Amino acid sequence: MTAKKIWLATPTMHGDELRYMTEAYETNWMSTVGENINEAERLACQQTGSKYAVGLGSGTAALHMAVKLSGVKAWDKVFCTDMTFAATVNPVVYEKAVPIFIDTEPDTWNMDPVALEKAFQLYPEVKVVVIVHLYGTPAKMDELKAVCDKYGAVIIEDAAESLGATYKGKQTGSLGTYNCISFNGNKIITGSSGGMLLTDDKAAADKARKWSTQSRENAPWYQHEEVGYNYRMSNVIAGVVRGQFPYLSDHIARKKAIFDRYQAAFADLPVTMNPYDAENSVPNFWLSCLLIDEKAMCKQERGALSATFVKEPGKTCPTEILESLAAENIEGRPIWKPMHMQPIYRDNAFVARQDGMDVGADIFDRGLCLPSDIKMTPEEQDRVIRIVRSCFA
Repeated sequence: MTAKKIWLATPTMHGDELRYMTEAYETNWMSTVGENINEAERLACQQTGSKYAVGLGSGTAALHMAVKLSGVKAWDKVFCTDMTFAATVNPVVYEKAVPIFIDTEPDTWNMDPVALEKAFQLYPEVKVVVIVHLYGTPAKMDELKAVCDKYGAVIIEDAAESLGATYKGKQTGSLGTYNCISFNGNKIITGSSGGMLLTDDKAAADKARKWSTQSRENAPWYQHEEVGYNYRMSNVIAGVVRGQFPYLSDHIARKKAIFDRYQAAFADLPVTMNPYDAENSVPNFWLSCLLIDEKAMCKQERGALSATFVKEPGKTCPTEILESLAAENIEGRPIWKPMHMQPIYRDNAFVARQDGMDVGADIFDRGLCLPSDIKMTPEEQDRVIRIVRSCFA
């Protein structure tokens, strides 16, 4: 009999979500207005410390609104985190602007402040920087902000993966001029979908709210003076988000327990877990990731759509581990493939701190994401640990 599936990360429901969804149904507030939206936005502000929140259909929609609010125009260059999911970057292209990718630093796997400084020296005209907190680990925000302030650039914070994480005591989702969070199905809390734009600028929040509801003017008929979008969060989805927020701290604690257990189990292997700055930040531990030491890597070849490896005693690689997990009905995932390596963006500029250096590509080559579902039992996590250890035999 096939063993029970172990997932990478799935929604964890508690019951309150259904109650708020049912309220939306029974009161017939099924569209993009209602008490659930109002309350979900209030809870997001309460959690992050941002003054204003705009509930939207996705984190990507929030990023698009942030790009527009930052004043990005066609053919403008925008600095973006390189090692991330494509949703970070695509909204820049929606506005026909040009992403320039900034390499990763090894301490947190986020944007390298030294590379960012170098990028401004090469492209001093850039006025917008999109910074991600990868896998729930805060970036080096003081250093990055100092560079952005020096060159007069606006920060868009992509906190889609890091809700509940803190940097120097301040919540992610409040560290930029425009900040974005996601409630996608695999996030730390979820609405099944949805996202929010967060900001301290009331005028910006009002503008995003207007744009996201088709830019309808305040007239007795449907009047439109600029392009709008159908981006507003539904009151039904907001009911799920509203019901999830009280459980955020519990989810984070359970994610951290998974991370700590992996770290202890692999202490004698030539690997490290995804790193963070324990002195200045507290991640939300959204995904636990593994980085294989360079000397412990067997030969691995990755093509456009597939990968192969050559087994060597005592060595392994992400391809072998992921295939071994999949063979036992366990979901893992490669590290995000850096944007400058993606076919769609391979002609865009890429800036590393030194010529010939590519930290993100190296992490992608040697890293993988382990199952991090908070419903995973200790026995199920033991299955994952056993399989990973066997790959080093």
